[in-house]
Amino acid sequence: MFLSIFDIFKIGIGPSSSHTMGPMTAAGRFLDELRAGRNKEPGAGELGGLGASLHGSLAFTGKGHATDRAVILGLMGFLPETLDPDQVEDLVAQVNSAKRVSPEGLGELRFDPQTDLVFDYDQVLKGHPNGMVLRAFDVAGNLYLQETYFSIGGGFVLTARELEDMSRGDADALHAQKEAQGFPYPFGSAAEMLAMAKASGKTISQMKEVNELSQMTKVQLDQSLARIRDAMFDCIDRGLRMDGILPGGLSVRRRAKNIHQQLVAEQGQNLSQPHTINDWMSVYAMAVNEENAAGGKVVTSPTNGAAGVLPAVLRYYRDHCVGASEDGQRTFLLTAAAIGGLIKHNASISGAEVGCQGEVGSASSMAAAGLCAALGGTPEQVENAAEIALEHHLGMTCDPVAGLVQVPCIERNGLGAIKAVSAASLALRGDGAHFMPLDNCIEAMRQTGLDMSAKYKETSQGGLAVNLPEC
Repeated sequence: MFLSIFDIFKIGIGPSSSHTMGPMTAAGRFLDELRAGRNKEPGAGELGGLGASLHGSLAFTGKGHATDRAVILGLMGFLPETLDPDQVEDLVAQVNSAKRVSPEGLGELRFDPQTDLVFDYDQVLKGHPNGMVLRAFDVAGNLYLQETYFSIGGGFVLTARELEDMSRGDADALHAQKEAQGFPYPFGSAAEMLAMAKASGKTISQMKEVNELSQMTKVQLDQSLARIRDAMFDCIDRGLRMDGILPGGLSVRRRAKNIHQQLVAEQGQNLSQPHTINDWMSVYAMAVNEENAAGGKVVTSPTNGAAGVLPAVLRYYRDHCVGASEDGQRTFLLTAAAIGGLIKHNASISGAEVGCQGEVGSASSMAAAGLCAALGGTPEQVENAAEIALEHHLGMTCDPVAGLVQVPCIERNGLGAIKAVSAASLALRGDGAHFMPLDNCIEAMRQTGLDMSAKYKETSQGGLAVNLPEC
């Protein structure tokens, strides 16, 4: 299955791509099913109401990840990319008061979030930890339509049937499907990617661009890339301007603005230590993830929980690297998306599936590859950079305190950015030859995720989430 750069990078709202954007998208798909009149229960009367139940990780960390708000907004007809975050509180309050939603084309429907939105902590749905069931009822309360959805990370959503079909597909069938779809460079592994680069004489970003151009015009591609890049930088800039306490009850204070002010004040005064460059990378990442924690506009990179890593490294390239250019930024994004697609295809980018190694680890790997390519690295050096960054995130747990994407997530993005730059630099010092191939590292992440206890996979039942300050 071909993953476009715009599948990997999606504009949405915080605090979570899998727990906020995914459920909102699933609700939108369910409304489309209702509008189309498909799969309606035999004998059901006129459509009258809606209901939802959240399962597994969506239940355990749903409150902290604003999954309940996402479902409410989705059933109202809003989508992550176009929703104004500043309107969220008022919109949710309206539904809680009226106990009704009025999605376009479906009239006024009963929906009381207090009784019709259930956090089911006991039943984990078969197929994926992030499961939800959406239901519609007729005016008499009889079942009208029911569908099960899984939010599989990065804002991607599948129905139970789609997930089952995907799990049955093998690598050869998927490869043949990509070739049949007309993608000139249908690499499904890093080894294939390097072989195609060698045979074609093209870079990874050039091959990724040719694949994208089989689906859109160059003007469309350039405009969409600019839109994604600008959204990343806008998020950084807003995060550097904002201060105050983040929502959720932990009383976590925003720090990016203050740190940024210190860094700016030190410029030109010979007050900075050489390692201060790490603070610049960290503050860019923290600005994004503070915005994400506050429910602001972010770009999945490849997820919301890891949304600060790649923009931070891209900003580092633009503002701090010698020879940075517009073309370099373009190369960065295309290359990073190619690596992200490989990780998602062959392992996972979901914290609920494999822990934070699949989120910040994947983001760091993507960013390392992007920076290496933007700085002139060969395909072999790019693959090496991606492997170095991912290798040194293996085993990282997803253990958000109180189910909020704040501790340790905000600082963790800063460290992921620093590792990405270090990995790219190390790779550029070599010739691309190295011991552990990226494909094997991705497989090690997948296996580690399978072995990892569920309490360390975005359920807030282990790790830092249960080791809190006593005062």
